[in-house]
Amino acid sequence: MNRTAARVPSVVEPNPAPDADLGRRLRECDEFFRQPELSHLPRRRRLMALWQLRTHGSYRQTAEEIVIGARLAWRNHDRCVGRSHWRSLELLDARSVRSAADLAAACFEHLRRALQGRAVRSLITVGPQAGPDGQSFRILNSQLIRYAGYRTPDGTVLGDPDAVELTDLARRLGWRGARTAFDVLPLLISAPGEPLRWFPLPPDVVREVPLEHPDHPWFAELGLKWHAIPAVSNMNLEIGGLTYPVAPFNGWYVSTEIGARNLSDRDRYDMLPVIAERLGLDRSSERTLWRDRALVELNVAVLHSYRKAGVYIVDHHTVATQFLGHVRREEAAGRGCPADWSWINPPMSAGLTPTFHRYYDPPDPAVRPNFVRRE
Repeated sequence: MNRTAARVPSVVEPNPAPDADLGRRLRECDEFFRQPELSHLPRRRRLMALWQLRTHGSYRQTAEEIVIGARLAWRNHDRCVGRSHWRSLELLDARSVRSAADLAAACFEHLRRALQGRAVRSLITVGPQAGPDGQSFRILNSQLIRYAGYRTPDGTVLGDPDAVELTDLARRLGWRGARTAFDVLPLLISAPGEPLRWFPLPPDVVREVPLEHPDHPWFAELGLKWHAIPAVSNMNLEIGGLTYPVAPFNGWYVSTEIGARNLSDRDRYDMLPVIAERLGLDRSSERTLWRDRALVELNVAVLHSYRKAGVYIVDHHTVATQFLGHVRREEAAGRGCPADWSWINPPMSAGLTPTFHRYYDPPDPAVRPNFVRRE
């Protein structure tokens, strides 16, 4: 494993003063241990956690408390349409890591376990809390698997434009990709007491799916592909008054994430003009709806290819129906179900899905446990 390090400024960020928001954290701790999912714990466990948090600014949660908290965080996350499966989330406890290399190894193990055969397992890897000095581990990648984006002399980007800054940083650290449209970026990890380091992903942890179309043989000539596991790694996990700054987690892909965003957005791979050209569509006017027709065929290719490769994926109609079932179960349990309407509805054919035709409880940024995006 290449563990090249460059002497660049550390990206370790200090936390605010430990007691700046202690009251809020104590309230979150108290509410967490009163959750029905933790009702089997003795009362003294809650009291001890509150005392340690008030006295020392922290306490150590058990693996059981973390996995329950992570599941509740998934259930509470208002932007996720796939949270009907929140009870299935499993934990890889990586709080004992002591170096960037240890954390990288834990992330690679996460990816190995997440995909076994056709099944995709919902996993979360939880690393250490910040130290008493406020320093903490950080994964700079927004997902464990991301494709590089290379700036070219003519101002265009080869690869994923969304990853240009991370690619530039990796290259400054010494990483060199093959300069294709789908080079897998290394993990960039900041650890206390170490310079920023990069770790290439072993081939066995990156399952990729080459895209083809069931009716158009030329589609395979485009050379498009995508990876199997969407493991988000740029969010804090907040449970019971504690924050875990390293908590990569994955479910599985909704097909439109790949076909109607990653490969279609104009500021991403922008493949719709190329596909429309190969389909022979009239692009002289938006009134011909050439974008819509190309978009549908791209998404057909994604669903077909993942099914053929034996990698689980869900379409936007199915996941919308699953989500409304989740909403009904939450209502039956006497809970609200905050949802960001713009995220719950798919980026194509939204009006054809049942999630489009109703409103939801508004997002509440104070709900905990939750996944919280880092600045």
